[in-house]
Amino acid sequence: MHSHLLNIYRRLPVTFTHGHGIWLYDSEGNCYLDALSGIAVNGLGHSNPSIVAAIQDQASKLLHTSNLYHNEYGEKLAKLLCELTGLHKAFFCNSGAESNEAAIKLARLYGHSKGIDAPQILVMENAYHGRTLTTLSASGNSRIQNGFGPLVPNFIKAPFNDLAAIEIICEKNPNISAIFLEPIQGEAGIMVAEPGFLKGIRAICDKYKILMMLDEIQTGIGRTGSLFMYQQEHIIPDVLTFAKGLANGIPIGACLFAKPYCDLFTPGSHGSTFGGNPLATRIALVTINEIIQNKWFENARIQGDKIISGLKLALQDNPHVVDIRGQGLMIGIELDTPCRDILEQALDKRILFNITREKVIRLLPPLIISDAHSIQIIETVASLINNFFDKGN
Repeated sequence: MHSHLLNIYRRLPVTFTHGHGIWLYDSEGNCYLDALSGIAVNGLGHSNPSIVAAIQDQASKLLHTSNLYHNEYGEKLAKLLCELTGLHKAFFCNSGAESNEAAIKLARLYGHSKGIDAPQILVMENAYHGRTLTTLSASGNSRIQNGFGPLVPNFIKAPFNDLAAIEIICEKNPNISAIFLEPIQGEAGIMVAEPGFLKGIRAICDKYKILMMLDEIQTGIGRTGSLFMYQQEHIIPDVLTFAKGLANGIPIGACLFAKPYCDLFTPGSHGSTFGGNPLATRIALVTINEIIQNKWFENARIQGDKIISGLKLALQDNPHVVDIRGQGLMIGIELDTPCRDILEQALDKRILFNITREKVIRLLPPLIISDAHSIQIIETVASLINNFFDKGN
């Protein structure tokens, strides 16, 4: 069948019509365990009753007015997020890439405020910050950059998890205004910051008076065992971006700023037409409150530990498994060969996940999974991997 959609996605041969909890149902009536959550978006699963009720109620009242006017839910959401994070002010937009654009713009403003003519931002090798021209320039993935040059300049790359190398770069370069990184590099194959790494970055930023900017677009909103992953190291960044899990599927992104830097943006210097609209901010409030009240972030830690340990046990004798790693419900299984073909086999087994870096199976199940769901994920994924190689791949 001819499609009028732009051919930029490698879509699988399935169409989903509805979902409930961790389950999705296709147009043929088949039921699938959703171990992907719309790529870390649907933390509360599908058709959550509180979210459905809030969407229906808000849709009957008001969807959009513009940021020329006050928005009750936007104010409430900003206040809640600042209380939860230790930061001071919030900017709302529509996506993670836009959140990161705001962070990058702030780093430029901060650099200029210090008298730097061409501020530079230190980013990590193999990072992924989005697909806009600026955010892909900040990323470390040549595949998504190819054909889009010349890229936006003044990004310097450093090895992830290498504090010594990062400090040397900062010591030698007075034009660096910020360090920008993900606590877990999701698109790079679930590369987890080592214990103490984020705390070390905080110390380097303090020493050289540069901004610590964290991209928690994929790790944030409970996925790694706390509301945000940086909280596990008892630090506070200067800038925090997040999006995916914030409103359980309603598009919204957020960029939060520490108090000393809030006045760098002034009226007219940044904005978003749809960002922070009444619908998105109300649903974000419902989502966050439900995650906190039910401590779903703790469930993410518990179930994530079970899945990782269970997969290691189930796959310990498979020589093609290079590594199994992750934190909370952000899990990667690295194989020794490209494995995209396993995705259609997974459809036959009625489970959803995806592949990143060609060789890493990425699991991002909803935060609400139970012990039984975790066991099913372990058994089904291990069976798929073993069968994949038994067939000669």
